Amino acid sequence: MSDAPELRPTLIRPDWPAPASVGAFVTTRETGPSQGDFAGFNSASHVGDNPEHVALCRRLLRKEVGDERPLLWLDQVHGASVQQEWSDAAPQADASMATSTDYGCVVLTADCLPVFFCDKSGERVAVAHAGWRSLAGGVLEATVAAMGVAPESLLAWLGPAISNAQFEVGPEVREAFCGVHPEAASAFDPSPYRLGHHMGDLYKLARLRLERLGLSHISGGHFCTVCESRFYSFRRDDGVTGRMASVIWLR
Repeated sequence: MSDAPELRPTLIRPDWPAPASVGAFVTTRETGPSQGDFAGFNSASHVGDNPEHVALCRRLLRKEVGDERPLLWLDQVHGASVQQEWSDAAPQADASMATSTDYGCVVLTADCLPVFFCDKSGERVAVAHAGWRSLAGGVLEATVAAMGVAPESLLAWLGPAISNAQFEVGPEVREAFCGVHPEAASAFDPSPYRLGHHMGDLYKLARLRLERLGLSHISGGHFCTVCESRFYSFRRDDGVTGRMASVIWLR
């Protein structure tokens, strides 16, 4: 399949004060080769999309990075492991980091929260897949620890995720957070739809955890993947959908 210019992804670039040595973006579904439930720019190979379309999207992502370096794809398992080096096979992890220009880091999401990281000196980058399970399980804490620098020297950007107005959760989700950090209760409001359920705010939960770690430079967090048709949404589309790619690298 031709890598035609019209198939280039429509990208969102983080609005954060990252150094010039840091490149980052999130794809949308607005343009791309995928069709049907997966239209248009789906980079996920595990959702049932045409493998040729997925392969083309992945090639186009490397072109957007600009130097044809490999991208580190993960086997995401809603855990807290951080991949800290290149691997030809997709390792089981929900975050990755890089301290060189050898490869770029990628996570895939469709309602879960992608969290981008870089240090102020522009020498290390990371991205984490923070659905509620991995967020409660400590993926952000593990990523910050893996970066090996003082948290106050890090910048974070919160990418497209489900908003609190759309994220109804059961009592077990609230307990997973509040049982460890009582202040997380402020990120849950009673659901107007079902007794005993709550509307959870992934963005606020992530901010609370990052601030607890000592990060003060946190931006982003103003999207809703369910409400905005430019995004894939697992919840809106009943589980049959593609994934956005969140990519970060050192130039």
